[in-house]
Order: sequence, then structure tokens, then C-alpha cells
Amino acid sequence: MFSRAVAAVRPTARALRSNVATSSAKRAFSVSVRAASDHGPPPPQIYGPGIKSGEVPGVHEQSTGLERLQHLGELEGTPVFDTAPLDSSRVGTKQNPILVASAHSERLVGCTGSPADSHDVLWFPLMKDKQHRCLECGSVYQMDFYGVEGEHHH
Repeated sequence: MFSRAVAAVRPTARALRSNVATSSAKRAFSVSVRAASDHGPPPPQIYGPGIKSGEVPGVHEQSTGLERLQHLGELEGTPVFDTAPLDSSRVGTKQNPILVASAHSERLVGCTGSPADSHDVLWFPLMKDKQHRCLECGSVYQMDFYGVEGEHHH
């Protein structure tokens, strides 16, 4: 993708280098020809529509990025982020750890023990290929990494 972007800009850069003295060769990138992309559908719009003059913006008008994604999901009744608590009905072991779903290679986890709330919350980072044992109750946690495609890797 980077090479395509460079290839699209290269003719303009050559023109600027070869004829720096004339102003006709200088052209803003905003008026450059747009290169077509065959990478499939465009990504979803994550910018709000903005507000009209004299109005006070709400979350729908001014939210962007992950906040907007979460807001749009709430409007449709679809939970975007999994906020359910982890399994605390048992203590995780090395052979049968508590699995923590994640699409990222690192996640922050809070353990409250088993049964739930048997000790204060202990926070720790959980890495993709490593197990972590809670220092208070000894429960073992492991990431259930599913990546962008939704494939599970145990």
C-alpha cells in the first residue's frame, strides 16, 4: 500500500524536481489526480456530521474514532466492546487457565479472586504468548488471541 502511494505521488515529485523555477510545475497535492484503489470497500466513516451554527454539539455530532464506533453500536443495540467479567467460578491452572479474549497482543486484566471479590483487584498486563499467575490467589490467565479475522489461536 505504501508503494502505491509513493507511485501515485512520484509524477508530481518529478515535475517539481525537474522544473522548480516555473510555477506551472508546482501543484498542490490537494488538486492532484486521485489514484484509484482496488482494496475493496472503503472503511466505515468514523467522523460525526458536525453541527450547525448556533447549536451545542452532542456525542453524535462530535465523537470520532473508537468513541464514535461505540456510540453507533449503542444506537443499534450492538455491544462493541466486551465488558462482561471473566470467569471467576474457578481458579485457573497452567493446564486450564482462565481465557481472556483479545484482538491485541497485550491486554490489561484485573483479578478479584475466586469466588469473585475474595481479594482486592490486582491489575496486570497479559501478553499474547504468556500465562500470568495472580500473586494473591494463584489463578492463571492466558490470552485467547483471535486477531482481526476472528480466528482463534490457543
